[in-house]
Amino acid sequence: MSGMTTSPEPPPEAVTRDPHWAAKMARLRARRLPERTVAWVDDQALKREVGDAAMVLAKARAEAERLAGEHGVGAERREAWIAGQPEVLAADARLAKANAALEEGTLTLTFRALPRPVWEALLREHPPTEDGADQGHEYNVETFPAALISASSVDGMSVEEAQELLDSWADADAKSMFTAALIVNQTGRADLGKG
Repeated sequence: MSGMTTSPEPPPEAVTRDPHWAAKMARLRARRLPERTVAWVDDQALKREVGDAAMVLAKARAEAERLAGEHGVGAERREAWIAGQPEVLAADARLAKANAALEEGTLTLTFRALPRPVWEALLREHPPTEDGADQGHEYNVETFPAALISASSVDGMSVEEAQELLDSWADADAKSMFTAALIVNQTGRADLGKG
């Protein structure tokens, strides 16, 4: 039976050490690949409004707290009394509206780590150039970024779309997009040394 592979049995010492090996392997196999989201807000007024609304809410709550003390509101009803004050309700609604507007005005892209064989194949497809222009990199600095962004994109961005954004965005924004795709593929999640 050439070409067929079988899963090796765990070493006997592992089974002896951990009688729940099958459950552990099931958990290991079920792990999801890590994801990373990067966000941009072009309208800075949206961010300012969230900050302003949060400040107004904090002031309204502080004033309501002071009034609760003056009115002798007991500890068991204090939070509900404060939250129900008209100024607090209005400020809370303003903050909720500002947060919704900020969320609506935020552009996000999500990147998922590639399985190791896919990552390695992508590196092989975009090797560093022989002229030394890619010195210190394990990939071609001209072609690899768009390919990685596309391959890692949860949103379905094509290589052409990725290259278009890399070429037309400001350097800092283009780098943040590429960095998000690169980091999710190169940052480990293991908690080594724990215990």
